[in-house]
Amino acid sequence: MSESKTTRPWTVEYSAKAAKQKMKLPESLTSRLLDLTWDLEHKGPVQREWSHYSPLGKAKGVPGDSHHCHIKNGRPTYVVCWQVVNKKIKIIEIFYVGTHENAPY
Repeated sequence: MSESKTTRPWTVEYSAKAAKQKMKLPESLTSRLLDLTWDLEHKGPVQREWSHYSPLGKAKGVPGDSHHCHIKNGRPTYVVCWQVVNKKIKIIEIFYVGTHENAPY
């Protein structure tokens, strides 16, 4: 009996802060976050098909090679921010999940 392995091109991790924010996310948005996580794992950090996706510029509190998108538009708007931690071994870290008003950019 052979065991097939499915490998993901990217590993997605949550910072400690983002993991806590994820737990406070309204239930209706949890599936959107999981969809985004799947896309990050399988398609990488550039997610042009997500609403308001863009790379983040250099600013205080924003790590280098960071990106963001909206998982819910309207009021309140919810955003997710992530950074490429290591391009060679393909690690992405989600460092913010929450409302646009409190986003670190």
